[in-house]
Amino acid sequence: MGNYEKLLQKARDSKNNFSFEDECKLAELAGFKFVRSKGSHKMYRHDSIRRCMNFQNVKGKAKPYQVEQLLTAIEEINSERGNT
Repeated sequence: MGNYEKLLQKARDSKNNFSFEDECKLAELAGFKFVRSKGSHKMYRHDSIRRCMNFQNVKGKAKPYQVEQLLTAIEEINSERGNT
């Protein structure tokens, strides 16, 4: 199991205890590109979906609803590619 798969599984298993650093790594491994940072927020964009992902660092942790949004976006990207 590669780094991407491990992070993806970790995000699915523990949305409430997922680190901000891992959230950003997972986004980048899924093909998102860093757009900009402002304060505790980082924004990412993916070529195949028409929305930005905004992640907020809260004492080193990712917000659970933002992890869920990332997982949903990854599923959407994978379904467009024909992956599971």
